[in-house]
Amino acid sequence: MALSRVCWARAALWGSAVPPGLYVVRRLQFVRSGLTWGAPRSSKLHLSPKADVKSLISYVVTKTKVINGKYHRFLGRHFPRFYVLYTIFMKGLQMLWADAKKARRIKTNMWKHNIKFHQLPYREMEHLRQMQRGIHPAVHDILALRECFSNHPLGMDQLRALQMKALSRAMLLTPYLPSVLLRHRLKTHTTVIHQLDKALAKLGVGQLTAQEVKSACYLRGLNSTHIAEERCRTWLGEWLQISCSLKETELSLLLHNVVLLSINYVGSRR
Repeated sequence: MALSRVCWARAALWGSAVPPGLYVVRRLQFVRSGLTWGAPRSSKLHLSPKADVKSLISYVVTKTKVINGKYHRFLGRHFPRFYVLYTIFMKGLQMLWADAKKARRIKTNMWKHNIKFHQLPYREMEHLRQMQRGIHPAVHDILALRECFSNHPLGMDQLRALQMKALSRAMLLTPYLPSVLLRHRLKTHTTVIHQLDKALAKLGVGQLTAQEVKSACYLRGLNSTHIAEERCRTWLGEWLQISCSLKETELSLLLHNVVLLSINYVGSRR
C-alpha cells in the first residue's frame, strides 16, 4: 500500500501516469535531437550580414581570378602571337589609365586649393611633367586599331568584368552592377553617343556655344575644366572623325576612345 502511494505521488509530480524512467529517456532523446527550447546551436551558422557580404565578395574575387587565369592560358596555347600583343596592350592601357587618374587627382587638388605648378611637391610636379611630355595619339593611329575592337577579345560582347568596370568609371557611370547589366548599359550608352556624334557632325562643332562644347567633351570623357575652348573644339572634332568612321560592330573602340583620345591631350592650363 505504501509502495503504491509512492508511485502515485511520483506520477502526480511528473504530470502524468507515465513512469518517470520512460519520461527521462524521452527527455534525453529530445535534447539530443535539438528539438527542445534552449538547445545548443553553433555560432558558425549565424554570421552577421557584413561577414556574409565579405565572404561573398571573397568568393567572387577568387572565382574571377581562376576564370581569368584559364582565359589567359587558353589564349597563350591557341593564339600565342596574339596573346603577346594582347598582354602588352592591356598592361599598357592599365598603366596609362592609372597615370591619367593620378594626374587628374593632382590637377583637381591644384584647382581646389589654388596651387600653382611650381608649388607642388617634387614627385607630383615630375608626374605632371612626364604626362605632358607624352604623345597624344593621332586619329589615324586610333582608327588603325579598329579591327582589334570588332571581335574577340576587345569586342563589346567579349569584354571582361574588370574592363567593363574600368570603362564605366571612365564614362562616369557606376561600376557596381552585375556583368550582364554593365555590358547592356555600356552598349546603350555608347550607341547613344554614336548617334549624337552623327547628328553633331551634320550640325558642325562651330555651331555649338562654349558651354555646349564643354558639356560635349565632358560626356565623352575629357575633363575640359582647365582646357581652353578652342582646344576643346579641336578635340571634339577629332572625336567626331573617329566616331563617324566606325561601324556598329566597332563601337567598342569608341568606348575605349574615352581613354585613348583623352590621354596626354595638350592644351591643359596649369
